[in-house]
Amino acid sequence: MAHLVETMAYVGQTPWHGLGNQLAPRQPIETWAKQAGMDWTIKEAPVSFMTGGAQHLRSIKTFEDHKVLYRSDTEAPLSVVSQRFRVVQPREVLEFYRDLTEISGFELETAGVLKGGRKVWALARTGQSTVFKGNDVSNGYVLLATACDGTLATTAQFTMIRVVCNNTLTVALDGSPSAVKVPHSTTFDPQAVKRQLGICVSSWDRFMYQLKALSQRKVKATDAEQFFWKLFADENKAGPAQTSERLMKRTLELYNGQGRGSELASSKNTAYGLLNAVTEFVDHERRARNTDYRLDSAWFGNGAALKQKALDQALALVS
Repeated sequence: MAHLVETMAYVGQTPWHGLGNQLAPRQPIETWAKQAGMDWTIKEAPVSFMTGGAQHLRSIKTFEDHKVLYRSDTEAPLSVVSQRFRVVQPREVLEFYRDLTEISGFELETAGVLKGGRKVWALARTGQSTVFKGNDVSNGYVLLATACDGTLATTAQFTMIRVVCNNTLTVALDGSPSAVKVPHSTTFDPQAVKRQLGICVSSWDRFMYQLKALSQRKVKATDAEQFFWKLFADENKAGPAQTSERLMKRTLELYNGQGRGSELASSKNTAYGLLNAVTEFVDHERRARNTDYRLDSAWFGNGAALKQKALDQALALVS
């Protein structure tokens, strides 16, 4: 089966999804575009169809309400969208970070192409970090992603990555939006998005304060079991009766010492440990067709939703 991650580049250690071309730090946007496979454009063409059959004269007609999007390099089709759809080019995703990397101290760490070009993303470290008990370090990132098949608005969001295990978690706080989303029916204005994200930057310390509260909230063994049972209660509706029991058992094992960083003071027998068991399970172990599907789910799909649910449950323990 072909990889969903068609091309990708990264700096530093190999990312948790284990894919990509390694680059030296502080490479220019132009190098990132080439090495991440984002040096092509999305083209547009009218939707056409052929009428008639074997007994009739055939003719080609155009459906004016929609258009076909396709790659400039391979001419492979990407999607059929309405004429109102505003395309965000792969290069625009990288250009979003140009002033952030050249002036504000951000550093691109990964960028790439998913689903044959239908989805592209880039991830940059902000320079913000927090240290929990036991020298448990988490760093702040900004993730920008877009899709041309209607599955994702152009989305910029703050993401926390735990160094010890590379677990990822979207930063959200006090009911404020965890992401800035620009629908494809409107024009993507990168500077406006950055201004909106600036509000979220000021929330970083408050969000880390909440996570530190989780690291100080002790959890009994029975409470941990109840946490995972509640979290996976809905899984039975979509699968065999044993589904939630299997998932609970595995996350409980990660929590009880098998997870990376689970023995650190910040996680051992704490609500923060419960949350990290779930993020590790989603990012590294949850069943998927391949690593690429797991990445897509962990950042944008069901995996991201499960991590958000776990975060909400954990925060309820300290409210």
